[in-house]
Amino acid sequence: MSPEKSTDYGSAIREGFAYLLTNYPEVFVIGQGLWSPWYVGNSMTDLDKEFGIDRIIDTPVSESACTGAAVGAAIAGMKPVVVHPRMDFMLYAMDSIVNEAAKWSSMMGGQATAGVTVRAIINRGGEQGAQHSQSLHSWFTHIPGLRVVMPSTATDARDLLIASVLCKDPVIFVDDRWLYSESDILPEVKEVDLKDQGPRITNEGTQVTLVGAGYSAKLCTDVAKILASDGISAETIDIRVLNPFNSGVIVESVLKTGRLVVIDGGWSNSGFASEVIASVTEQIDPISLKSSPIRVTLPSAPAPASSALEKIYYTRAEDVAAKIRASIS
Repeated sequence: MSPEKSTDYGSAIREGFAYLLTNYPEVFVIGQGLWSPWYVGNSMTDLDKEFGIDRIIDTPVSESACTGAAVGAAIAGMKPVVVHPRMDFMLYAMDSIVNEAAKWSSMMGGQATAGVTVRAIINRGGEQGAQHSQSLHSWFTHIPGLRVVMPSTATDARDLLIASVLCKDPVIFVDDRWLYSESDILPEVKEVDLKDQGPRITNEGTQVTLVGAGYSAKLCTDVAKILASDGISAETIDIRVLNPFNSGVIVESVLKTGRLVVIDGGWSNSGFASEVIASVTEQIDPISLKSSPIRVTLPSAPAPASSALEKIYYTRAEDVAAKIRASIS
């Protein structure tokens, strides 16, 4: 019996697309650079050759045009995925996403939907600077009518992508390029209802609850390993679905550990870490907390374009572990 094959994050996304394109003729993908590994890594390799350029549509550089086309196609009954290789530049498409797709079902009394999936790729580091490095997930969680999904594992990258595309509601699928080196042994595809998905405990512990989404969920796991070497037991929770946000699993964990640390790849001001902490503390008696909740976020400044400054700017697991040790001692 041959050993099971491990699949990396980008290849897992490709498997998700291949499954959808094979089984659902109404699915198509549109956006910039879909035929180019420079734009989307290995996540769409040769899909245009396998399924045709009428279903893998590489567009000119117009975020607004390709997103508007995808929203219109969704309203007409198709299941489009629009890909934005940089989340920063999908800001040009805000009208289609926020004013049209998010509102369509409500304005039509639930009789019509705009089930578009927007794959928003975060691509930071490497001295790319302030206009190429933003994770704007918290913006979209503020908008009623938009579902926001942020996987951290290769398995979730595939399966939550499939669930997002099959969902009748518009979904922002946030895809972080810093996770592309992660890999899993993927199980067989089993379609799940996105409405049933939410935060998940990835490591059980008793002394502190660590919460994150996307790359920040990986940081939580890294921090937990460092703390374990110091004899500190950390429970880690991967949020996975940011909107609608169900904090029940996190509340139960904090009632057990008495401590909450939220790591987020955005900024503190009106950020998603604040939403997690507010949601939890609204539901528990303050006496249950052994220390004040901690937000670990980016400094309140645009991303630098210097590798030396990037080492200071971006969150390191060692620094988070040190902050937690200080709060426990």
